Amino acid sequence: MKLAVAQINCTLGDLAGNAARILDYAARARLQGATLLLTPELSLCGYPPEDLLLRDGFYRACDRALHALAQQVQGITVVVGHPHESRGKHYNAASVLRDGKVIATYHKHALPNYSVFDEERYFTSGVAPCVFEMEGIKFALGICADIWQEHAAQHAHEAGAQVLLVLNASPYHLGKQLSRHEAIRDRIGETGLAVVYANMVGGQDELVFDGSSFAMDTEGKLTHQFAHFEEELGMVEIRDGKILVGEIVAAPQHEESIYHALCLGVKDYIGKNRFPGVLLGLSGGIDSALTLVVAVDALGADRVRAVMMPSPYTAQISLDDAQEMASILGVRYDVLDIKPAFDAYLATLSKQFEGMAPDATEENIQARIRGNLLMALSNKTGSLVLTTGNKSEMTVGYCTLYGDMAGGFAVLKDVSKTWVYRLAHYRNGLGRVIPERIITRPPSAELKPDQTDQDSLPPYDVLDGIMACYVESNLTIAEIVARGYAESDVRRVVKLIRINEYKRRQAPVGVRITDRGFGKDWRYPITVRYQDGF
Repeated sequence: MKLAVAQINCTLGDLAGNAARILDYAARARLQGATLLLTPELSLCGYPPEDLLLRDGFYRACDRALHALAQQVQGITVVVGHPHESRGKHYNAASVLRDGKVIATYHKHALPNYSVFDEERYFTSGVAPCVFEMEGIKFALGICADIWQEHAAQHAHEAGAQVLLVLNASPYHLGKQLSRHEAIRDRIGETGLAVVYANMVGGQDELVFDGSSFAMDTEGKLTHQFAHFEEELGMVEIRDGKILVGEIVAAPQHEESIYHALCLGVKDYIGKNRFPGVLLGLSGGIDSALTLVVAVDALGADRVRAVMMPSPYTAQISLDDAQEMASILGVRYDVLDIKPAFDAYLATLSKQFEGMAPDATEENIQARIRGNLLMALSNKTGSLVLTTGNKSEMTVGYCTLYGDMAGGFAVLKDVSKTWVYRLAHYRNGLGRVIPERIITRPPSAELKPDQTDQDSLPPYDVLDGIMACYVESNLTIAEIVARGYAESDVRRVVKLIRINEYKRRQAPVGVRITDRGFGKDWRYPITVRYQDGF
């Protein structure tokens, strides 16, 4: 028999649109000889619905959509993910649709309540396996986190299953696919079940789902590996109860996978929220350069606008490099001199600032003038402002509220400065789009004469290393120092992380590419007296 995997991009809450997509894939699968189609977790409504799952009306709408979908399924069996209400309890469910009817429903056993997940807030755990037979083969259902623990797969095995079908909405972060493969092999080793793993693809706010669906045989050998970061209808052939080796798409390298995740995150955030395009401040620096090229690759040059806003401290090479890059990419490029506005601000505040030396106040005024200009253009055109700050800056607060933080989507929010450079080199390796001088120049905010980032921060390799230890690995100061970092640098960075939580709380949403970003999986108090000791 042939089993099809619908690796689809669902739009959260678009029940009719998602159902139509599932039907389209079912029709295509049927034409290719498949008799069974597997879709991702909550494919009918999209993932994660978050507090929509607290609304009874949402469950009723999903139930109506499920039965309407079932009535249209003919000539093929379809497994679809959906929220399910039964006897006053709510479940993360998967149903088997055949010949116009819902013939079986499975309730997810393992409800993740860590990282970006909080399913225990919404759902009740299922307890029973779901096994159905087709063409002499017994299939069982599992949903995402079920395969990260042994119990659900073991129950399926005990119920007589031969092949485990797993519906997933597993978000991307660097290295995630290897973890998935390891988890599946663990379950196969315990049960002897072959596994077909269907994962969602697409962007949903800060999360990106990379697809990367696959299948493994009863020995844990990879038999199928489908596309990464794009929709696909994958075909799996089963003969005599065994999965035959089929399509295996090579996994992307780290830089390539992160870059694809950023592009997909931007494309779907803009597209699913129906923005006509984007605009950003192009400074001549590395962060805005990378943000610009991601936006162009994701949306096309005709939907991207770059604005250079020079101040008295902007170097001529910044002006030249920004203009060259805009020309290479073919985007609209405007120059708005902020000196008149800056002078007006200083004149207005002159009596208030009398006798006080210039400091970060004047620097922040420049950043906030730029933020105001970008937001004005956004209001007039409907295009969304992309912020250009990176994770290193967000970690230590090297950013200005209502200035360079002003905008609707933060492309590099989870990308460290070190990775910014790696991604710039990667993208230029595909074709030169970023002038070399932007990559080789010392980074600078250009808010005062001869300024560089390292005037205020440790070197980025040091900062990023400490950040990864503290933010992403939850290490203590002592543990970080034991890894070779100077205690003074560690204490300085940790202090900056602690005192800048209020800024991160007000930052726009951005693409998550590590296993610990400053979004759903970072929930620290702003007002707190606790300090990490040595």
